[in-house]
Amino acid sequence: MKRREFITLLGGGAAWPLLAHAQQSSTPVIGFLSSRSPGESAGVVAAFRQGLGEAGFVEGQNALVAFRWAEGHYDRLPALAAELVKLRVAVLFTAGGPPAAFAAKAATQTIPIVFSAALDPDRIGLVASLNRPGGNVTGMSLMPAEVAAKSVQLLKRLLPAATLIGYLMNPSNPGAPVYASEASAAATTLGIAIRVINASTEQELDEVFASLPTWGVSGLAVPAEPFFDSERDRIVALAARQAVPAIYGLREYVVAGGLMSYGTSLPDTYRRAAIYVGRVLKGEKPADLPVVQPTKYDLVLNIKTANALGLNMPEQLLALADEVIE
Repeated sequence: MKRREFITLLGGGAAWPLLAHAQQSSTPVIGFLSSRSPGESAGVVAAFRQGLGEAGFVEGQNALVAFRWAEGHYDRLPALAAELVKLRVAVLFTAGGPPAAFAAKAATQTIPIVFSAALDPDRIGLVASLNRPGGNVTGMSLMPAEVAAKSVQLLKRLLPAATLIGYLMNPSNPGAPVYASEASAAATTLGIAIRVINASTEQELDEVFASLPTWGVSGLAVPAEPFFDSERDRIVALAARQAVPAIYGLREYVVAGGLMSYGTSLPDTYRRAAIYVGRVLKGEKPADLPVVQPTKYDLVLNIKTANALGLNMPEQLLALADEVIE
């Protein structure tokens, strides 16, 4: 069987015979549970495979990967996690933040779990602590909640006359209230008001953006969040349609035409989490692997989008920027 055909089979139900064969041999099967969608996750999946390679595992040669995608519907995650547990995977890798990680944790207390891009995993109860996770769960933290506060501060620098900004939140995400609280505290310190806006479906996103002008919101903060990330093209287009300046949690939004972003590299968290998967496959225990936190955060600006919105990017922001997209 050609490698391309082999990998294609791993994406769906046709992979079951291959996985069954792997379980009868010494080839480990990695469960890949994501709350996101396969189409918009190609870059992070590539980073995951890169990390596996760095750890000494190549998909299709000495490891198999069973993919399960919730496509932004978090209610599907428990059943998908149960499927992977039934397959008796050697490691359960969870992608797309806390929803997938919590679904995996609820599904098994014995199979090792490595999460990627979980927001403040200790504060939301995913692990006992960052240094000593305990149990069968460890992984990569995407960014601390303080990043939400920094996003509000940067948006205020861009819009010094703003008195009200919006903060988009997915109430289905267990980590969302922590970030909304940090954003609200930062707004209070700056002497501005913040409106926390809930959206967890495509229809709600459309309704929210249509209502922004009537609410008098000068700008909008959109955190890194699996459902939002899977809808980033829609969100960027809606922001452009309503001419709302927005700051995002990931660079990918700015590449798609968004105004600005502040956060860490999402692909890098997948790569580093995959290295942890490899270490677990080699015999290390999640309880002994501290949760890894990002150490670098980038400010990315899109000048073309700023011009389209009629905004002059302040020199102080340009000086702080790690990347400027012309």
